[in-house]
Amino acid sequence: GLSGIQQSVDDYPVDTISKRFRYDVALAATLMDLEEEILEGLKTHDLDDYLKGPFTVVIKESCDGMGDVSEKHGSGPAVPEKAVRFSFTLMSITVAHERGSARIFEESKPNSELCCKPLCLMLADESDHETLTAILSPLIAEREAMKNSALILYMAGIP
Repeated sequence: GLSGIQQSVDDYPVDTISKRFRYDVALAATLMDLEEEILEGLKTHDLDDYLKGPFTVVIKESCDGMGDVSEKHGSGPAVPEKAVRFSFTLMSITVAHERGSARIFEESKPNSELCCKPLCLMLADESDHETLTAILSPLIAEREAMKNSALILYMAGIP
């Protein structure tokens, strides 16, 4: 989430219109947060021998207008009135094994705000496609590069 951000709007340069996170870092952090659920899923399916995978992760992306975020009080810089959030939800994790594959994690509330992980927060109108394209293009390129790659994580419970 955004809990690690220490700055307020006043701390960013006036011309800053977005804050974005690297896709691979955000995905790795989300997977690390789900370590217990992943281990439990492997145990439930009696797949302890497959702790090293390979795993397939399915995510759902969303881009949502956050409405009016104009500053009503305070002495901060004037900001555009609209904001947009580009985020992802980890929908499922499957592991391949000798008998096929097994789903070891599935998001029970995929439309919940609580499981939505922000990748980019922008001060822009959601109908401003030119700005959205310019800001989101690097994220989309990162996603495309990750599609056919392996992400290796070291988790405490997985040797």
